[in-house]
Amino acid sequence: MISRLVYRSRQFRNALPGPRKRITSESLVAYLTPDQLMLFRRMQPSEQVHAYQIFKHLETAGQTDPDLLAAALLHDVGKILHPLSIFDRVMIVLGKRLFRGATQRWAVGTPYGLRRPFVVAARHAEWGADLASRAGATSRTVELIRHHHEARLPNPGSHAERLLAALHTADDEN
Repeated sequence: MISRLVYRSRQFRNALPGPRKRITSESLVAYLTPDQLMLFRRMQPSEQVHAYQIFKHLETAGQTDPDLLAAALLHDVGKILHPLSIFDRVMIVLGKRLFRGATQRWAVGTPYGLRRPFVVAARHAEWGADLASRAGATSRTVELIRHHHEARLPNPGSHAERLLAALHTADDEN
């Protein structure tokens, strides 16, 4: 419980506007094509920082798979289609905590009105996978992005599933 509170507090602080250290393109070009780098740069600064933290977490843990590291950088890129404000993010966290069943219903449909943040939270992985695919990401990177909120893939025990588990864990911890 305390660790989730610390995690959410850090997320909230990172989402606040303010000066940030710019993530240099030089640190990303080994994993992202120019088109993918353009997608990364379209993400909100707080999302770029979050993605880079996951990328560094995985690198520090000894992960070297280029598909996994590209997915770490682009896993939330679907949010560029419907950017979330800090208020939207608070609504998602509180809604999921207090109204679990209702938020699942609110996440269905078009991202409009009060349901918008819940639809974005539920569908950004799908949107991001499509954007990454159109930007030339590998099929494995696309699938990691598409399933990054899941702990398992349809083919248990596969190399791709181990990569997904690493991405999922790093995302939960950052």
